[in-house]
Amino acid sequence: MLGSLDLPRDPRVLVGLQTWDDAGVFQLAPDLALVQTVDFFTPMVDDGYAFGAIAAANALSDVYAMGGEPLTALNILAFPSRTMPPDVLAAILRGGRDKLQEAGVALLGGHSVEDEVPKFGMAVTGRVHPRRILTNAGGRAGDRLILTKRLGTGIVATALKHGAWSAQQAAPALASMQQLNKAAAAVLIKRGAHACTDVTGYGLLGHLWEVCRASGLGAELSAEAVPVFEGVLDLVAADEVPGGTARNLAHLRPHLEVASEVSPAQLLVLADAQTSGGLLMAVASDDGEGVHRALRAAGVEAWEIGRLVAGDRITVRA
Repeated sequence: MLGSLDLPRDPRVLVGLQTWDDAGVFQLAPDLALVQTVDFFTPMVDDGYAFGAIAAANALSDVYAMGGEPLTALNILAFPSRTMPPDVLAAILRGGRDKLQEAGVALLGGHSVEDEVPKFGMAVTGRVHPRRILTNAGGRAGDRLILTKRLGTGIVATALKHGAWSAQQAAPALASMQQLNKAAAAVLIKRGAHACTDVTGYGLLGHLWEVCRASGLGAELSAEAVPVFEGVLDLVAADEVPGGTARNLAHLRPHLEVASEVSPAQLLVLADAQTSGGLLMAVASDDGEGVHRALRAAGVEAWEIGRLVAGDRITVRA
């Protein structure tokens, strides 16, 4: 909706709404800019501590995706204090606090309201050098596309809510959502990635499409190369698919060219609405192996899943 507003132009705004980026960037000095973002949502897990940690990791990820260093955070909380015990609230706040401590980010405070449905997240402020900002618009034809987390968290969370999967089965996805993108971001900054975004609510295809639009390019994607949590395709077959995932795919379908060998289930996973997903980075075609080695050395899983190409569509191959 903000895109429909006639916002005043400010030369200090280095990254705003125009390129569909993860965070805004505001210049303070020739060598210093602020990176700012805000994100919050309803629980996708029953465990309060895990929910708080996931929400914090998700909010911090937007700053990492811009090539920035997160510095401070403010909690945003809605909680039904009349119907939910205070120890649940305490667990949510501890989870968020501990994840900030892991990231080296200071918690400055926050704001809470009474609501029937709990919601939690953070507004995060970071810093970046104005000449080292990573945006969706920096992609170049031929760039390799590298992804740093598996897909399927939206489908797994839906299965958990419906009782179709146990917490033990969902454990790898829950651990992934709580994992910071800090180490991956340090690598992509050092290696000089051309563009970056984190994969969240619009799914892999949606966030890749934002990179394509901003960079004036198309993309080729290998469905088989995209990492997926074990059992997720079976959950799709059992119709454990969130509404947001189906809406993502419907919205993107006009911009896709899909090979007949790609199954409808695979396509849904590529559009699955993620929470605290990995970084999707575009790196120079001659540096893909170097980036892979650097990510592995930093303890980060990574997969090359395709490339940016001339054009205006995403081609999905088997």
